Formats: sequence, structure tokens, C-alpha cells
Amino acid sequence: MEMRRTAVVKLAVSDEQRDALHRTGEQYLRCANRTAEFCWNNYDYEKCRTHKRNVRNALYDDLRDETELQAQLVQAAIARGVEAVKGCVERWKKGQRVSRPHFDAETMDYDKRSATFSRREVSLSTVEGRVVCPFVLPSDSPTPYERYVLGDDHEFRESTLRYDGATGEFYLHVSTRRFDGDGEADTDADGSTDTEHQTVLGIDLGVNSLAVASTGTFWQGDEYDHWVREFEQRRAAMQQRETTAAHRAMARLGRRERAWRK
Repeated sequence: MEMRRTAVVKLAVSDEQRDALHRTGEQYLRCANRTAEFCWNNYDYEKCRTHKRNVRNALYDDLRDETELQAQLVQAAIARGVEAVKGCVERWKKGQRVSRPHFDAETMDYDKRSATFSRREVSLSTVEGRVVCPFVLPSDSPTPYERYVLGDDHEFRESTLRYDGATGEFYLHVSTRRFDGDGEADTDADGSTDTEHQTVLGIDLGVNSLAVASTGTFWQGDEYDHWVREFEQRRAAMQQRETTAAHRAMARLGRRERAWRK
């Protein structure tokens, strides 16, 4: 059985590092939106492109030439765009209203090649080279980061850097996994992981089985995280305006979010 954990860590960044991360985020979002635009079809979900390898082969070289992003970040942005389109296609097939995904929340996905972890800091790839950012950790030990990221019984999977526009802070969501029993995930005949028996715990949210619907359907975390990030970012932007129009827009956003979560 596969058990996943996510530790959320606040980063201490200098002004120069902040600028580098913002520039990287802008180019990352540009790649993700270009991917979504390339994959999407307004009239027929069967014409939407959802095969990651084919999309990567079609877009990678151009996006590398047009941006200063490291190769892994370009690939991650393409993967995010494809996954978002794939999620929309699944809802479209069920008769739900959908539109082409658009990314405006400043988040970036890092793997082992683009993020290097040590006990108290992380080295992240940016458009200006590597930046080393110390962690802002609580005094209590062990912290979730120490237990799940530095612990020997958990394997690092990926991390997502998120910028909180309301607070002006950067947070790193570090995902790990551990295999119980024979040390391997349950797989079907086609080799895919049996997600029915997985337990997902978001340390920052404190909830279990986050991705299991009442119907028994398992929701992939990538798609869920994408839409949660989008709702959070838009809500924060509206709260900052403090106008009647923004208040009404925030109410509409809340209704849309509640309908989406159903």
C-alpha cells in the first residue's frame, strides 16, 4: 500500500531571490498556458490533446527557445497544462460545463533535478541560476519536513513552490511517499497503480483520503491541487480590492467553487 505525505514549508527569500522566483514563475505560467491552449478544443473533447509525450514533443523545443527556464521546469509546465486539460475532458464527458484551463496562480512544480534539499534549506532552479533558500521551521521537533522529507522511510516525489499573494510569502509543498507491506504499490494487470487503497494526507490541511469521492472514484492530486490553487489565488486578489464589485465577484467565485467540489 502506498501512503503519501505532504509537508508545507515556508521559505526565507532575499529581494534578489524573490525577483528571480517571480521571473521564473511568470515564464512557467506562460508555458503552462501555451500548453493548455495547444491541447484544447472548444467544440469536441475527443479532439483535445491529452497524451503528455506527444504534447511534449510538439512544444518542448519552442518553449525552451522562448524562455530561460531549465529543461525540467519546461517539462513540468507542459505536464501541468496537459493534466489540467485531461481533468476538464473527464468532466466534459460527464456533461459538466468546462472551459479551457487558464493558469494565473504563481506556482511551479519541481522534481529531484530542479530542487535539491538539505536539512535547513533548498536549492531551486530559476531563470537566473540556482537560488538557495533557508526554511522557516517551527522550534518544535520533529517537524513534518523532518519526519516525511528527511526521514529514511519516506521517498521524495516532487515539490510545488507556491507564492501567496496575500502575505507575499513563498511556500514549498513537498510530497513524499512510503510503501507499507511488501514495499511496492499495488498494481493492476496493465501496470498502473491501484489508487483505491492509497491514503492521502495533506499535512497543511489535516485531512485524510482527500482524493476519494463518495462514489468511490479516486481523484488525482495534480488536478485537485491545480483548481485549489486557482481558487485561492483569485480569492486573495479579490479580497485585496475591498470594493463592492470585488465582494460580489468573490461571492460568485464561492458558489462556483462549492459547485466544483460537489
